[in-house]
Amino acid sequence: MLFQSDEGKEPLTVEIHTEVDIVEARQKGRMFSNCLGFSTLDQARIITTISELSRNIYKYATTGKIIMEIIENQLGIGIKIIAIDKGPGIENIQKALESGYTTSGGLGVGLSGVKKLMDEFTISSQEDHGVNIQVIKWKKKK
Repeated sequence: MLFQSDEGKEPLTVEIHTEVDIVEARQKGRMFSNCLGFSTLDQARIITTISELSRNIYKYATTGKIIMEIIENQLGIGIKIIAIDKGPGIENIQKALESGYTTSGGLGVGLSGVKKLMDEFTISSQEDHGVNIQVIKWKKKK
């Protein structure tokens, strides 16, 4: 399987510094989710999530990273995506998760959209210490 070392499953990390890095993160997310056998629809959800999270890093924190890793439990296999930055943080997380809320004049579907696209969503933020978002998409059993 792709993305494995001799020691086992290795996380895939993409540093986000430029818009080109956002494209790279999306491409690697597509390959990663395809190799794990996610449906086309779930691959689109995963890629959209990676795009939103990496764009937020670039736009609000200027640098950070996206980490993708394989997770497993008794119910099956999934992909965990972690977005980490050291930016200014999110002042009001509850407000930021409201559909339609925006600080940049956009549509306001970023974080609330990500939460809807994925099966699990956690976020933590500390002012002037950045944001850590972890999301999981579980592969549906056939």
